[in-house]
Amino acid sequence: MAFRAHAFIVTTLLSGWPSLLAVLLNYLKRSDVRATYLDSHFGWRIRTFWYALAWFLVAWMLAVTLIGIPVAFVLALGVGLWVLYRIVRGWLALAGGERMPVPP
Repeated sequence: MAFRAHAFIVTTLLSGWPSLLAVLLNYLKRSDVRATYLDSHFGWRIRTFWYALAWFLVAWMLAVTLIGIPVAFVLALGVGLWVLYRIVRGWLALAGGERMPVPP
């Protein structure tokens, strides 16, 4: 289950709708993994989705103005790289059976 949700998030780089399915699966199945190391992975993916969505919305709002287009492009590229980093880090931890960091 955890790998499937990660796979949906990877496809976000190609299209946004799989990430919606991934976050929905995370919310629906999170209770099944409570008190396991997978719970931290579900939280990690949920936080990745919401932060990425927020920053992509900021980039979109900047892109609406002609002056903000270069900034929007750089911001969207940075968010894409950040999401890719979080996916790779999550996969490596998942493969090693490790927990993800939980915010304070």
